[in-house]
Amino acid sequence: MKNDTITPMTTLSPQPYKGTRDWYPEDKAVQNYIFATWKKTVEQFGFKEYGAPLLEPLEVYAAKSGDELAGEQTYAFTDRGDRTVAIRPEMTPTVSRMVAARRQELPYPARLYSIANFMRYERPQRGREREFWQLNVDTFGADDVAAEAETLLLADEIMKAFGASTNMYEIRVNSRELIEEMTRQYLGLDEVQAGQLVRLIDRKNKLPAEVFVASVREILETDEKVARLEAVFSAESIETLPEGLAGGAAAGRVRELFVMLSSLGVSSVRFDVTLMRGLDYYTGTVFEVFDVDPENNRSLFGGGRYDGLVGMFGVEPVSAVGFAPGLTTTELFLRSHNLLPDLRATVDMYVASVGDTVLQTLQLAATLRSRGISVETDTTGRKFDKLIKMAEKKGATEIVFVGANEIESGEYKAKNLTTGEERQVA
Repeated sequence: MKNDTITPMTTLSPQPYKGTRDWYPEDKAVQNYIFATWKKTVEQFGFKEYGAPLLEPLEVYAAKSGDELAGEQTYAFTDRGDRTVAIRPEMTPTVSRMVAARRQELPYPARLYSIANFMRYERPQRGREREFWQLNVDTFGADDVAAEAETLLLADEIMKAFGASTNMYEIRVNSRELIEEMTRQYLGLDEVQAGQLVRLIDRKNKLPAEVFVASVREILETDEKVARLEAVFSAESIETLPEGLAGGAAAGRVRELFVMLSSLGVSSVRFDVTLMRGLDYYTGTVFEVFDVDPENNRSLFGGGRYDGLVGMFGVEPVSAVGFAPGLTTTELFLRSHNLLPDLRATVDMYVASVGDTVLQTLQLAATLRSRGISVETDTTGRKFDKLIKMAEKKGATEIVFVGANEIESGEYKAKNLTTGEERQVA
């Protein structure tokens, strides 16, 4: 028997997937402005743009990015070829793979950048989304302090390119080599304890003070080691580190870096021994750029040296240093400090038909466009006042009416929507 029952369609939500956003024209204008500023600045430093696949084998991230990122935050699935793949949660392993694939062909130092989107399954909050865009800037094949200094100089220049003054942000610098010396030699921790302490310090600002102190005591076990760690935390510069660390090779490299940065005019930089950068692949200098505005006091972006990733792909290792500013945190910074320019979309002329003149309106618009004028047409037949309101809403500089009289005379009335002045246009 034929079933005549009609099942009502499910009402679909107009909202985007949780943790993602729609990019309406006004939002896209902000995005394009930030992308253009990034692109112009990094290319002034000689970086070349590349692109990469959206999907990678999950093992690329599991090997070095850390259990939290690869195991908990990655969008992973099994494809139809029974391969376990992931939507990229970051770019560093991917660009390292690309360098490994052409290890012998690339000119070094290789300066590479991309602007791309990523996915991470984490709790959406202010400044953090599941789908996010970021600039990825990496230099391969340069293992000296000068490469790190120029990387930090570029980060500083990016902030200035948006109109930021040095009192709006701060660049905090540390060294994973120094942390290794601190945990293994200065504190005498084993590998497990050292890893626990690094992860704990990385979460220091997210934990209640009493919880952090209790966790430190649990890892270090003795009052002497706790006191030694407190002496490290109290250091505000390389020179004020405890004697057992200040004279080491890692401290010497950081000291050299700060001398270079001072000579290059990077004044908003300071040493922060508690800065860890949670990803496991960092091997040397690490840094983060912070917004100092109390209303948006947060890390904007960061990076550092990672010399081991390329070697994971079966080739000789290549040294690397880089960083990755995010679109959302950059936008929040610009809004917080009133640095966004007027990005309203504009069009030179809004050409509107009056009466039965649709074809002539389109023809006039085509002629104007052929002369390099941006034109939007309106053939809806609206009344004059509504046409003017719509043209203003669209950001048009002038509105031109195309009626029977204008066609017959060959002259059109153009009204400037800012000043209200009118003129005749042949």
